[in-house]
Amino acid sequence: MSQDNKVKTTESSPPVPPKARKSVPVLDPSGDYYYWWLNTMVFPVMYNLIIVVCRACFPDLQHGYLVAWLVLDYISDLLYLLDIVVRFHTGFLEQGILVVDKGRICSRYVRTWSFFLDLASLVPTDVAYARLGLHTPTLRLNRFLRAPRLFEAFDRTETRTAYPNAFRIAKLMLYIFVVIHWNSCLYFALSRYLGFGRDVWVYPDPARPGFERLRRQYLYSFYFSTLILTTVGDTPLPDCEEEYLFMVGDFLLAVMGFATIMGSMSSVIYNMNTADAAFYPDHALVKKYMKLQRVNRRLERRVIDWYQHLQINKKMTNEVAILQHLPERLRAEVAVSVHLSTLSRVQIFQNCEASLLEELVLKLQPQTYSPGEYVCRKGDIGREMYIIREGQLAVVADDGVTQYAVLGAGLYFGEISIINIKGNMSGNRRTANIKSLGYSDLFCLSKEDLKEVLSEYPQAQTVMEEKGREILLKMNKLDVNAEAAEIALQQATENRLQGLDRQLDDLQTKFARLLAELESSALKIAYRIEKLEWETREWPVPDEPIEADDEDESGEGTSKSGAGKADQEGAPGPE
Repeated sequence: MSQDNKVKTTESSPPVPPKARKSVPVLDPSGDYYYWWLNTMVFPVMYNLIIVVCRACFPDLQHGYLVAWLVLDYISDLLYLLDIVVRFHTGFLEQGILVVDKGRICSRYVRTWSFFLDLASLVPTDVAYARLGLHTPTLRLNRFLRAPRLFEAFDRTETRTAYPNAFRIAKLMLYIFVVIHWNSCLYFALSRYLGFGRDVWVYPDPARPGFERLRRQYLYSFYFSTLILTTVGDTPLPDCEEEYLFMVGDFLLAVMGFATIMGSMSSVIYNMNTADAAFYPDHALVKKYMKLQRVNRRLERRVIDWYQHLQINKKMTNEVAILQHLPERLRAEVAVSVHLSTLSRVQIFQNCEASLLEELVLKLQPQTYSPGEYVCRKGDIGREMYIIREGQLAVVADDGVTQYAVLGAGLYFGEISIINIKGNMSGNRRTANIKSLGYSDLFCLSKEDLKEVLSEYPQAQTVMEEKGREILLKMNKLDVNAEAAEIALQQATENRLQGLDRQLDDLQTKFARLLAELESSALKIAYRIEKLEWETREWPVPDEPIEADDEDESGEGTSKSGAGKADQEGAPGPE
């Protein structure tokens, strides 16, 4: 009984869950960890692309550092193996969402060409060392199949670096170095195959003093390959068929390389010019226009100095055009991170909604003023307000010399003129002369842009008008009586509009009633007509004589019509 109870208790007890294993995280292919792993893989790939070929063609290099090469070989193999593991734990995007399911990641990776290339690059060809010896590095040429990881790392770095054009030039120079390096190794191997010193084209006999050193062998081969691939000339004439074939192949490679280099450099220069044109306005057109219109030299000098200031100090005046291709929300976040602190300093914008400030930030237009240039003059119509980002501006008298105050970075002016405040004694006119003392960077916010934004935020508009009213009261530029009159006029206008609205509602109701009565009358008339039609169908049918008389009458009518026709044709009628 006790054993049966034990069996029952063990069967009825719930299974003990296994210990949760710590899962390996999945890498995001656009994340930092994956990016740094790609940069790590650059070293073993470049090691195999450069050193293995050099060891195969220069025996002294292979024999002199065998232990170091074996250690580096197997370290690179270990990194290759870890790279496959990383591949099995790198997610992918499906419909814009990162897939983190290990099973789907593995099944997707094993169905790609990259998986087969990665496996082929790790085939243990080193086992052939047991038969061929340790001094045969050509057995490791299959490690070149991991080169796509190098190109992927370069592409990621180009998109992340702050100097993409400089990186493209450096990458191009690296490719040129690798090509010349391989060519120099092949030249030395061909010279060894044909025989050192057999003619002036091959590498000199190592028995000559100085030519037996490894450094001299590599540098001579590299120099000779550089002369051939750059088509500079001053190379010895080939003497045998192998040398001719090598020279022809190098010349063809040089032509293709020259075209690639020229195309790449042209692309880099074009990208640099395009970037400059996008960031800074083109002054060549303006200079040509001023020359054609014969603008005076002083004004032309001011314009050139303004362009020079933008170029030297990296000032941008077209931020909206630069960020136009970004999504709206992302563009707003970039603008907020750059300009929100400046906009929040303005008194009338303080304590406003964050969404309102984000909308206003997108409307800010950067402007740069030259020394002595007026930003606004007294009496001008105010259509925008200004926020000082950098520089100093002076409030001057009408003579342009006497200074009343100096405005610095973070201050603002012209905010009252873009808000319609009732009772504003100055209206929308400027009340002071503002002149730039040096080069000043300002943000401009137009009245139309502010009105467009505030139309979606009526509560914020009320708050801003109240703050503007307080500012005018402190400045003694608010006419309370005029404000009351405007409020009364606005109230009367609203009352009249409400009365017109009620009258329109009454007319609409009456018109709806008339339409209903008209539809009812039309239905009644249609019903009566239908009833009459049914009643006429019950009337008795006329007798046949009546039908004969009708036929006679119709015959007479026919004869009469025939007689009339005959009269018209000129035939004699009956007497």
